[in-house]
Amino acid sequence: MIKYISLHRSNNGLSQWNRPLPFALLLLVLVSQSCSIQKHIPEDELLYTGGKIAIETDSILEQEDQLKSELENILRPEPNSKFLGIYPGLYYYYKTQRKKPGFINNWLYKKIGEEPVYVSDVKTYEVDDIIVNRLENHGFFYSNSASTLEKNAEDKTGEAHYTVSIKQPYTLASYQLDSIQEPIYTDIESSINTTQFKKGLRFDLAFLKTERQRIDNDLKSKGYYNFNPDFLIFEADTTRYTSRQFDLYLRLKNAVPKKSLVPYRVEKINIYSDYDIENSAATNDTIRFNNKNFIETESYFNPENLDPFITLKEGDYYNPQESRNTARRLSTIGTYKYVNIQYQEMDSLLTDSTAVLHANIYLSPLNKRALKAELQAVTKSNSFAGPALEFSYSNRNLFKGGEIFNLSTSLGYEFQVGGGNNNPSASSTSIGVKGEVLFPKVLFPFKISDTFFDYSIPKTKTSLGIDYLNRSDLYRLLSGTAEFGYLWNENRYTTHELNPISINYNNLIKTTPEFDEILEDNPFLQQSFDQEFIAGLNYSFTYNEMVDVNKKHQIYANTTVDIAGNVVSLFGKNNADTRTKTFLGLEYAQYAKLDVDFRYHFNFNSDQKIATRLFAGYGMPYGNSDLMPYIKQYYSGGPNSVRAFSIRSLGPGTYEGTEDGSYNNFVDQTGNIRLEANVEYRFPLFSFFKGALFADAGNVWNSKENEALPGGKFSSDFMSQLGIGVGVGLRVDVQGFVIRFDFAAPVHDPTLKEGERYDFQYEETTFNFGIGYPF
Repeated sequence: MIKYISLHRSNNGLSQWNRPLPFALLLLVLVSQSCSIQKHIPEDELLYTGGKIAIETDSILEQEDQLKSELENILRPEPNSKFLGIYPGLYYYYKTQRKKPGFINNWLYKKIGEEPVYVSDVKTYEVDDIIVNRLENHGFFYSNSASTLEKNAEDKTGEAHYTVSIKQPYTLASYQLDSIQEPIYTDIESSINTTQFKKGLRFDLAFLKTERQRIDNDLKSKGYYNFNPDFLIFEADTTRYTSRQFDLYLRLKNAVPKKSLVPYRVEKINIYSDYDIENSAATNDTIRFNNKNFIETESYFNPENLDPFITLKEGDYYNPQESRNTARRLSTIGTYKYVNIQYQEMDSLLTDSTAVLHANIYLSPLNKRALKAELQAVTKSNSFAGPALEFSYSNRNLFKGGEIFNLSTSLGYEFQVGGGNNNPSASSTSIGVKGEVLFPKVLFPFKISDTFFDYSIPKTKTSLGIDYLNRSDLYRLLSGTAEFGYLWNENRYTTHELNPISINYNNLIKTTPEFDEILEDNPFLQQSFDQEFIAGLNYSFTYNEMVDVNKKHQIYANTTVDIAGNVVSLFGKNNADTRTKTFLGLEYAQYAKLDVDFRYHFNFNSDQKIATRLFAGYGMPYGNSDLMPYIKQYYSGGPNSVRAFSIRSLGPGTYEGTEDGSYNNFVDQTGNIRLEANVEYRFPLFSFFKGALFADAGNVWNSKENEALPGGKFSSDFMSQLGIGVGVGLRVDVQGFVIRFDFAAPVHDPTLKEGERYDFQYEETTFNFGIGYPF
């Protein structure tokens, strides 16, 4: 049976392009490609359009599709790229061959141009040899490949045809270890007992390389410090069989050094806790603690605090995984800028059965104290932007245990930009002070074993802050926060944050008559501000593959649970006037809230991607609360939400806001339910400028009817109440610092009557300014 595999470039999409093409350039290319490129091809040449492979087999192939794909990828050369049946890259190559190609043609050639690939460039006999070699690597010995060139003089094109005859592959009959010396014989044999090599497995050179590397990793974990996978060699013997089978033997190469064949034990561990490479000869004091030597020029880091981060133990066999674990754990303390682990071989103690290492851990501290002043350009999720001045002081080793103390003060002035704001005079002034101490260990009433957390030791976080906010023409708010919790990494991708104590205090110390009128017209909003005291716990789980910047498929998932009021309700006192309970004279909130944020990024290459996001949130008030506190409610619209609608102007539900567009729009268009979806295509333009095409959909709702916000209750008709917008964006991305400009217009407005909601309102385009990517 013969099967043909086409190697022509796909004509049905942009995915074949190895360089991004902005939309405007695409239109220009399509127009300019109206003329055929055939007239530009030299008379003695034919354009190479690709190759085809015809496969002949004498047996059924397993994993045939995978083998076909691999053979396709090794055909050379690759033909010129096509898009919608045309050759834009080749076209601009020919344009630049003219005496005066022009600036536009030269620029487009630099962006998308390709030199032509002719039939005369194809060396089919070389490709035949490569195909046969690849088949032999996969066990298909005695296969062959024959090739021909088919030419079409009329179209001035040609293609290569390869006929590949694939023979039945050789399969594994047995796998065994040749006799070698102890102790490495026993350890290699133990590794072979867990191999994936089973009888009937097809011979494959890549499998042999993988097996050799696996055995090397096993030996390294058992102390073979000087072993190398190149010391292993496989031999295949087919003499015993007539049915294309082989016996596989594993042995060591000749003249392998003796020190590579014995395991190493770590005899001594030296930790230089304040190592200075420029002053390495300084006099050091040594403290012996928990079978380790802590060496420092002065009392810098208490050994009992540093010891839990070191997983290496004297007397254990060398294990590179333990070295990596120790280096990672030490790096997470936040006190050191360099962590370097070096092993010293003690050759005088080498025997036929074991050898000895000394482990030296060099820790170079950061400056203990730091003072910093920053002038910032701030943008917030509520569309407010403006300058901010921040002063901060840090002590990175407060109690000689790696504790980090941060004290910061900030002063900011903000005004609302973008989003069609109807109150251009809206502004705010803020003053804040926050103190924070991070302990690189678990502070808990009961002792937790140091080995309970394998990947990293959790940090204990304590913080206390107070903020003053003056929102012009509305109110003045005094708020305080206090938190106690834990933060730790389960692995490279997974992070947990648990705050068993989280306290918020908010007090409207002054309101304007306009804001008082807003509260009087909306009792629900009044109640949400009356809940001055919020005490509870929260937990956040984050899985983040975005740390692998070169990964093609990236997933980010965050789930946050916030519960408040349950403990303080045990001590609450009834208030006859409000029919609610108070704690320390303050009305407290009682609720449960769950947020789920899921993101997926598909990276075409390092320059362009499709980014998607789904968000769902629900807050349930109960007990002492009829609704969620104002600062815990959801809103929709704005630069990090549905960008075609101004901040807080979307929802709840079909609510259309006040007729005059007053502050009432901004303040009370919130809800306790939020759904949102976003998709964005990101591509480069030139230099550090990048572009985006995006679409957003979402809204907020209330689970209870609010007379002041008609149409805001969540119902089964929620899909028809989504606000939807599309837009374009420009980003200035300088080494990860991103300034973002987005222009978006609604295509579905839930405030309109049913039947009139789908309408591309380009005249209502909204401008959004932001710092960083929205998701």
